[in-house]
Amino acid sequence: MISERLLSLVRCPACRAALRADGTGLRCGACGTRYEAHEDFVDLRPCERFAEQTRYLDETLHADARHETVSPPLLSAAVRHRMLLKFLQPSPGDRVLDLGCGSGRVLVWNEPRGAYQAGIDASPFFAVEARRRVDLALGDLRRLPFADGAFSKAYALDVLEHLSREALGQMLEEACRVLEPGGRLFVYSHVRRNSPLALGLRAINAVARVLERASLVDLSQERLRKSDHVNPLADIPDLERASGAAGFRVARIRYYTPLLAGLVENIGMRVAERWMMRRAQRCPGVDRGCEDAERGVGAPPFTQSHAARAARAEAKARVARGGFTYSVLQALTWLLRLDVVLWGRVRSGPFFALLVKERP
Repeated sequence: MISERLLSLVRCPACRAALRADGTGLRCGACGTRYEAHEDFVDLRPCERFAEQTRYLDETLHADARHETVSPPLLSAAVRHRMLLKFLQPSPGDRVLDLGCGSGRVLVWNEPRGAYQAGIDASPFFAVEARRRVDLALGDLRRLPFADGAFSKAYALDVLEHLSREALGQMLEEACRVLEPGGRLFVYSHVRRNSPLALGLRAINAVARVLERASLVDLSQERLRKSDHVNPLADIPDLERASGAAGFRVARIRYYTPLLAGLVENIGMRVAERWMMRRAQRCPGVDRGCEDAERGVGAPPFTQSHAARAARAEAKARVARGGFTYSVLQALTWLLRLDVVLWGRVRSGPFFALLVKERP
């Protein structure tokens, strides 16, 4: 959706002047640049595109359709979301911006908190629920289309590692600009320097690769998602320097070495996912039948991409129904919280940090 409140906060990314409605879009009153407004999001990407672009614009990365609907927060996603709420504490009266919102699922999860929310991402792969219930904008984090001090809080999950050092500085400076004095930015990312605990993760990933060679798991989508990781930050002091240069101070930090999450998600869940994909390919049941009906008679054969979509849809449907599957995932989610409890004070690569905008 596009609310009047969003329209009051957006600005031209080219010159930062106010925008006004102009037929089916928005036009800058100063430079005259026109931006397209869709029914459920507004396209405020700068006309001059940066050479450095995210792989998340690649449609093949979204082939399994995991972005299309929002499931409840479970497993490591629930751990990260819990830390976001603990650090940022969004509440009624806050104006919160999701920087690099992806599907918009975290915005949907945070709705009960009562804060005004907006999400911005470079790609338009938004979930149905987010399109219907949250203010969304297409844009570039290095040139945010919002007024100075428009938000009181913001967060960026799995974003910093995709940026070069130059782009990271630009993104942090823009985040600082659109936050009010004393505003807070929660980030989840990682630095290159890791702890000895990372050896456990490497062992888990090695086992996953062995299972992939045996065709028991499929890691192709995961590799594609991480293919543009730049990892610009060397260590935590480097994070402090980059944040300070942009106008932030690191107020709080906690570390996250997902050993249990690696076992559960990189191995257990991948094996289950592969089994469901094979089942979808073998059985012309409900999922495959729906795919065939959508593609019509004479359409291309049922591919691995279609199987991935069918498996993902079946998994989401099982979670939505509750019952045994959902209860098991909830129990595993509680188990995965131990990664923070046990290792949260061991300085490692992955981290949760709260950055506070310094007052003038």
